[in-house]
Amino acid sequence: MIRLIFIALFLSLQTPTFGQKPRARDIGIPFDGKPGKYNAITDVKGVEVGYSTIISGQGKNIRGKGPVRTGVTAILPRGKSNNPVYANWYALNGNGEMTGTTWITESGFLETPIMLTNTNSVGVVRDAVLKWFVQTNWYKEDFWYTYPVVAETYDGFLNDIYGFHVKETHAFEALNKAKSGFLEEGNIGGGTGMMCLGFKGGTGTSSRVVAIKDSTYTVGALVQSNFGAKHNLTIAGVAVGKELKDTLNYQFNAPPSYRQEGDGSIIVVVATDAPLLPHQLKRIAARVPIAVGKVGGRGENGSGDIFIAFSTANLTAFQRKDFTEVDQLPNDLINPLFEATVQAVEEAIINAMVAAETMEGINENKAYALPHKAVINVLKKYNRLK
Repeated sequence: MIRLIFIALFLSLQTPTFGQKPRARDIGIPFDGKPGKYNAITDVKGVEVGYSTIISGQGKNIRGKGPVRTGVTAILPRGKSNNPVYANWYALNGNGEMTGTTWITESGFLETPIMLTNTNSVGVVRDAVLKWFVQTNWYKEDFWYTYPVVAETYDGFLNDIYGFHVKETHAFEALNKAKSGFLEEGNIGGGTGMMCLGFKGGTGTSSRVVAIKDSTYTVGALVQSNFGAKHNLTIAGVAVGKELKDTLNYQFNAPPSYRQEGDGSIIVVVATDAPLLPHQLKRIAARVPIAVGKVGGRGENGSGDIFIAFSTANLTAFQRKDFTEVDQLPNDLINPLFEATVQAVEEAIINAMVAAETMEGINENKAYALPHKAVINVLKKYNRLK
């Protein structure tokens, strides 16, 4: 009896929760570092994430009617509480958009949620955030102004992007549904219609827990992954993309466009509870390209690779009238956070691909899911797995 209970417990730890899509570790892909409880950005206490996913229609694209394959993702650094956090950002290649970043650079604070959507919906989502602030009484003052942070990647291969299907109600839904704990990945939220490194991409997340002297800190990452060329796909140090060169990845049923292999974008949000100041968070964001490069990103000309990092430490840092005291991690102790950032972002990208399912969109264009068994066989071939 005891043996049966042990086996059941072991299996429960090795397999995904019922209804949960498999993650990279579930299928055996190895990663360095220690993840948090959920292996998600929500392992950073207080961080909440919400989605709105829009999927409808099939067949020939009729502008304004679909097919629709898009959505919105909301990341709230302190949940539904208006308490700005220290932040900063970095761009590997700037063929993309993240609104509100000039004030983040100037002030050192992120004062709003971070919203992710498709390229043509940045404006409507930005305006919706302002209306949401009014509806929820986010600001208590009679006079206030703010610059919503909204970032994008392009989903026009699968989605009727010029049909403008994202409405303010979808931004409201993502914000209102934001929660902590387990997060869904793959074809969800802003990542619904995205592609990555030759296969279906989307939304992914991961985290790392590190010890620095007598303290333990968490670094979490969330990606909207839509970048890279298949031949550069690298998993666990193995050139998987070259091995899978004959595997289906995209199916085009429309006239060729000027889109080149590798075009796309990736937005990365990094959160930590380590007491970092804005200049240090710039350094964290600047390490994200190392992870993007590890999996095969090259910062191609047609890619918008934009990253933002924030710290939930220093609860009283944002003040309008009073002096305040803040904690700061010494620069000489920051290296474990750099490594945790690279590890978490790398795994988040692969998690997005592992969770993503084959999707058919406009004009029967199709992005195929990463073939799990084939990937594992390649890793075994190169002795990365037993």
